[in-house]
Amino acid sequence: MVLEFAVSPKTKPPAKMSTPSPFLYSILILIVSFLCQASAIQLNGARYLGNFWSSSRTLSLLAKSRAPKYQYETKYFQQKLDHFSFAALPSFSQRYLINTQHWDGPSRSGPIFLYCGNEGDIEWFAANTGFVWEIAPRFGAMVIFPEHRYYGESMPYGSKEEAYKNATTLSYLTAEQALADYALLITELKRNLSAQACPVVLFGGSYGGMLAAWMRLKYPHISIGALASSAPVLQFEDLVPPETFYSIVSNGFRRESMSCFNTIKESWDVINKVGQINSGLAQLTKTFHICRELESVDSLSNWLESAYSYLAMVNYPYPTDFLMPLPGSPIKEVCRKIDSLPDGASVLQRIFEGISIYYNYTGKVDCFDLNDDPHGMSGWDWQACTEMIMPMASNRTTSMFPEFYYDPKSNEEQCLKDFHVKPRPTWITTEFGGHEFKSALKAFGSNIIFSNGLLDPWSGGSVLEDVSETIVALTTKKGAHHLDLRAATAEDPDWLLDQRSSEIKLIRGWLDEHYDEKKAISAYR
Repeated sequence: MVLEFAVSPKTKPPAKMSTPSPFLYSILILIVSFLCQASAIQLNGARYLGNFWSSSRTLSLLAKSRAPKYQYETKYFQQKLDHFSFAALPSFSQRYLINTQHWDGPSRSGPIFLYCGNEGDIEWFAANTGFVWEIAPRFGAMVIFPEHRYYGESMPYGSKEEAYKNATTLSYLTAEQALADYALLITELKRNLSAQACPVVLFGGSYGGMLAAWMRLKYPHISIGALASSAPVLQFEDLVPPETFYSIVSNGFRRESMSCFNTIKESWDVINKVGQINSGLAQLTKTFHICRELESVDSLSNWLESAYSYLAMVNYPYPTDFLMPLPGSPIKEVCRKIDSLPDGASVLQRIFEGISIYYNYTGKVDCFDLNDDPHGMSGWDWQACTEMIMPMASNRTTSMFPEFYYDPKSNEEQCLKDFHVKPRPTWITTEFGGHEFKSALKAFGSNIIFSNGLLDPWSGGSVLEDVSETIVALTTKKGAHHLDLRAATAEDPDWLLDQRSSEIKLIRGWLDEHYDEKKAISAYR
C-alpha cells in the first residue's frame, strides 16, 4: 500500500568513518547514535543502525528534556542471563515502564501494548513514541516499555563496566536473548495479573521495529500482531544492494539543491587536502568549532557523514527534537544555508554553516565534542560486530559521499581488534529469515505491519510491498524515520494522518478477530 503518508576506519579509499542504532530506529520511534569512540557509524562499510544519534550532549539532553511527558511506573524484573542454557549464571534486573491507567483489565481481556525496547535508555524511547500512548486509551490498553538488556539501567553483572568488560561478559547481548527477555517478562506479568487471556500487540521503531517483527515470527503465541516501523529487516548479506542507504541519503539532498549536493560531494577532497598540510588539522578544528584538536581527518569526516545521515532519517515536515532540536524539513534548511553564502565563501565555510543546522540549531553550543554517547547506546558496537552485520557501500556516481566498498575481511579484522570476536554475517538471516523472505512470511507469518517513509534511508532495507493480506506494507513518499510512531501534532500532514488511521484500523481488526475467536471457542464449549 502506498499512502501519502564511535568512529572506526572504513575501507580505503578514502579513510572515513548501526548500526541507526535499524535500524533505527528504530528510532524509533524515533527510530531510532553517537559519534563516540566506541560508537561508529560504520565499520568497514557495516552500518551501525544503533549509532544514529547526536554527538552533542548539551543539545541531546535538551532534546530529551523537551520530549513529551507520559505517566508510567518504573519497575524491575529479574531476568535470566542466558535463556538458552541451564548453566548457573547470575540473573540481572531488567527495567520496564508500565501504565495501566486506561487498561480495561483482565475481566474484559483488555489488550496490552508492548514496545520492544531499542538500543538505548528506555525512557528516551518511551518519550518519543507518542503514538502508542495516544491510542492506548481508545483501545483500553495497558502500555509496557521493557528496556533492552545491556542498555540504560538493565545491566547484567551489576554495572556497565562489568557488563562491557570483555567478549565473555558481552556474549549475552544478542537480539535472541532480548526477545526471550520480552517473552518471559510479558508471560510472567500476565500470569501475575491473571491476564493470560489479554492479547498483546507489539510495537517498535528502527531496531525496535526489527525486534517487533521478529518477535511476532519467533513467538507467535505471545502476541497477536506487530507494528514494525522503519525496520530494515532485509539490510543483511546481499538482500539489498549495499549502496542503497547512501543513495537514499544523497537523493534527499539532491532533491533540494543540486549545488548543495555538489558542495557536499566536493567537500571530502577539500577536507583531506587541508588535513594533509602543516597545521591543517588545527585549521579544521577551528573552522568546525571542535572542542579538542582533531587527531585525524577521519573523525571530522565521520562527524559530518553521520549528520547528513541523521538529517535524512529525521527529515520530518515539522520541527522536532527527537535526535536534536531541528526545523521542519531540515535538509531544505541545510541546503539553504550552504547555498546562501555569498560568492567567494569557501567550501568549508559553506559546510560548517550547513552542518550547524543539525548540530547547533539553537545556537547555544560553543564547540562540538566528537566523543559523546548521551543516550548510552555504545553496546550497539558489539552487536554490529557479532550478528547485526549490515553491509554498506557508496557509489561515487550516485552518492554525494566518497566511494567505498564493503570489505568483510577488514570488518572482521576490526572486530577482532575491538572485541576479540569474529562477525557472523549470515546469522540473522539464518535465525530470522531473509532469503526468500516473502515466501516464508506468506507461508508462516501473519499480522505484521511494515511501515516506512521513503525519505528514510533505512526504508531501502525494509519490506515495501504487501506480502499477504495480513502482512502489509504502509509506505509514505514524504515520511522519514518512524515518523508514524511520533506523537500527533497540529502540523501533521494529511498523508501522515491517513497512515496512522490505517495502522489503527489494522490493529483494531487484529483485536476484533482475536475476541471473536475467543467467543466462538467459549460458545462451542
